[in-house]
Amino acid sequence: MADPKGFLTTKRETPRSRPVDIRLKDWREVYDDFERTKLKDQAGRCMDCGIPFCHQGCPLGNLIPEWNTLTWGDDWRDAIERLHATNNFPEFTGTLCPAPCETACVLGINDDPVTIKRVEISIIDRAWDEGWVTPQVPPALTGRKVAVVGSGPAGLATAQQLTRAGHSVVVFERADAIGGLLRYGIPEFKMEKHRLDRRLEQMRAEGTEFRAGADVGVDITAQQLLAEYDAVVLAGGATAWRDLPAPGRELPGVYQAMEYLPHANRVARGELAISPIDAAGKDVVVIGGGDTGADCVGTAHRQGAKSVTQLEIMPEPPKSRSDAHPWPMYPMIYRVSSAHEEGGERLYSVNTQEFLADDEGNLRALRLVEVRSEDGRFVPVEGTERELPAQLVLLAMGFVGPQRAGLLDELGVELDQRGNVVRDASFKSSVDKVFVAGDMGRGQSLIVWAIAEGRSAAAGVDAYLTGRDVLPAPIAPTDRPIA
Repeated sequence: MADPKGFLTTKRETPRSRPVDIRLKDWREVYDDFERTKLKDQAGRCMDCGIPFCHQGCPLGNLIPEWNTLTWGDDWRDAIERLHATNNFPEFTGTLCPAPCETACVLGINDDPVTIKRVEISIIDRAWDEGWVTPQVPPALTGRKVAVVGSGPAGLATAQQLTRAGHSVVVFERADAIGGLLRYGIPEFKMEKHRLDRRLEQMRAEGTEFRAGADVGVDITAQQLLAEYDAVVLAGGATAWRDLPAPGRELPGVYQAMEYLPHANRVARGELAISPIDAAGKDVVVIGGGDTGADCVGTAHRQGAKSVTQLEIMPEPPKSRSDAHPWPMYPMIYRVSSAHEEGGERLYSVNTQEFLADDEGNLRALRLVEVRSEDGRFVPVEGTERELPAQLVLLAMGFVGPQRAGLLDELGVELDQRGNVVRDASFKSSVDKVFVAGDMGRGQSLIVWAIAEGRSAAAGVDAYLTGRDVLPAPIAPTDRPIA
């Protein structure tokens, strides 16, 4: 264990956020660096708890107590080895994961949990600074070729594991740059893209080949892929967004979040001078209370929105863990992201009835109504209708599954009742040679689940191609989050 008395003598502490008025002027990550001495103290809060429930909270099975102890003892080189033993991309999870490991921390039963996520990102940042992260080139090649369709976290984890196992891996991405949602969906202020770019360089040096601008199912047929490769892994994500079929939905000014965020990321990267969907000077309404909605809120602030309001049809969650989500479950509580700290308003238990146009046919407002839950339905509360000014509305209501048209239809893979690709215990689909990893099989989920699925799918592919059992498989397709 780390400091035997650390959890008694040290209080939880996290890095300070950069001042709001400063950070809204750029796209850099929100948090300041954390002093190494403070980080050591935070790692020292990890208890000798007997049964580390943080392992249950982490789909990757991260060896959290081990690298906490190593960090506390200033053994950073071994700490990154233990972290990389279970996680290909700790810089992605360290910035983007909601940390279900922390809500499962034993110390969190009656105190603030260990700052696991902060220790994780600090370990990998130190490792990059020291030059400890180097390409792991396979000693020999198997002669087998694998195509990975999709370059998000699931696809990248699959590709890196299979490349290191000696297979020749090609990653196909329909966007013009590699990274999936990590590239164009996640705002720069949540994860600066240099973290992604240096990982891709490592993967290229290991032997993984990337082909951007290649839309499989359009530019390349499924049959061509099956003919050329010994195995195909589908890792295209759950990209079919949920829409809001209210009157006026077709008005100019109403967009999906994933129509809005990629342009802003291109501006932040210097690829565009100005976004074609810009919030500057506008009343912005974001419909949807999840992480994507918060990403839209933070982006609108940085673009100079006049006002930002986020709507959620669900009631406001409690401030602390309720009996419905006992420890170690991931609790549904009121959370304040960095974007919410920057301003705006959040409205709960409201539903949008109609998008309203001005005399010129442009969006001017939306009509909303308060709702209450009744027999599993949301029922309008009479007399609560009102208008909310809006010249830009962003729909961030989640995703309903993978895109079927094109690749999935061509392959003829079996889908479940939710529209996700069915897979067996080895992550193999109903079509021979075709495997699936991440949201395309699981449905919309967390980045930590995507990486875990990528690692497990890689193990299934390697066993299929070689008959051996050498790659770790942290999860099975039937595993569900503890939330």
